[in-house]
Amino acid sequence: MIVIKLGGSLTTSGKLQPCLDKIDEDYQGRAVVIVPGGGELADQVRKMQRQWQFGDRFAHRMAILAMQQMALLFKALKPCFTMAESIPELRVRTAQPGVSIWSPNVLELDKANISSTWDMTSDSLAAWLAKTLTADELILVKSVTIDADWDVLKLVQNQIVDVSFPEYIQQANFSLNIVNAEKFIS
Repeated sequence: MIVIKLGGSLTTSGKLQPCLDKIDEDYQGRAVVIVPGGGELADQVRKMQRQWQFGDRFAHRMAILAMQQMALLFKALKPCFTMAESIPELRVRTAQPGVSIWSPNVLELDKANISSTWDMTSDSLAAWLAKTLTADELILVKSVTIDADWDVLKLVQNQIVDVSFPEYIQQANFSLNIVNAEKFIS
């Protein structure tokens, strides 16, 4: 089973549809879970938090809603994909081939003690999900150029992944690939 996180910035780079098409075409016969990034919707939450000075717990919940909205966008673009909101539902769906889109449930994340800060973005949530579902592979698809020589700490330093990401990939049994969208779709 593969978890593929599609960065929210793919919506503005023009690469979202090609990435969804690539998954639809090249991952037939595999169990795949797509994790949506929050993109511009999550960026709007950051702006609102700066303006209104509310706490990270509320901002985190709003960012999860941004991911849910992106999941709906992905589903609208690929009606043949299914959506799932819970880990039990994902376990059922990934028991057989097919593509599911994860629409994260904030209550389930709270029960799992997921941190409610900006240190924990959709990248770390994808790693947490891959670990939770015992995925074979985690792929993060990004809009930015990624130097093949960079390790995870260098990716954190360059703000390619969030600061919690190294913690969530520790002792993981999945392979990790962090790729630029151009490379992913080629």
